[in-house]
Amino acid sequence: MTQPTRIRRVPGRRPRLLDLFCCQGGAAKGYTDAGFDVTGIDIAPQPRYPFRFVQADAIAFVLDHGAEFDFIHASPPCQHDTECQRIQNNTHPDLIGPTRAALEMTGRPWVMENVRGAVPKLHAPVMLCGQMFRLANYRHRYFETGGGFHLDQPGHPAHLVPQAKMGRPVPAGHYGQFVGNFSGVPLAREVLGVPWMNRDGIRECIPPAYTRWLGSAWLACGADGLAA
Repeated sequence: MTQPTRIRRVPGRRPRLLDLFCCQGGAAKGYTDAGFDVTGIDIAPQPRYPFRFVQADAIAFVLDHGAEFDFIHASPPCQHDTECQRIQNNTHPDLIGPTRAALEMTGRPWVMENVRGAVPKLHAPVMLCGQMFRLANYRHRYFETGGGFHLDQPGHPAHLVPQAKMGRPVPAGHYGQFVGNFSGVPLAREVLGVPWMNRDGIRECIPPAYTRWLGSAWLACGADGLAA
């Protein structure tokens, strides 16, 4: 494993962030807002991705090029660990272990995100919720950190607003769940802060508010950076 190397960040240069398994770019938008220059990687074409994009296998790309970036975010596909896919007996690859191994090889600080079903496989993850960022949504996501980067668990506000039933229109006074074949794409775009996304992107996306907080936390704790 490559060891993290401290170097001084160049004044005026935006840190370079590698966004693995990027999909339509929810994570990327938050990191860009925090001050990063983002490059997204996905094995599938992503015409809605709003930043620099390379179509490639994410694990192969990070092994070849990860050390060229200052910070790495990875969101390996969550379908292997979602309840609805298990109920339908659908099979999907489990890429959490291989992704972690590849990230550790880079010697760079990194974050790996996934859903609640993957928590037993994540190492001391931090959970983020929409209520922490005053979003009208819950959407718990879990973030493992590595490469010298560490996060403390922020406080978790109580869930006081009821959620609409999955797949149903969102009545007044409720939060939408925005998963599966949900109703209300325009509302979801507004609530989550992803106006460029379609339903496919929204159902799996990380709200940009989450990664803006994550990226700002790294920038705040690493004035000289764990980078190269």
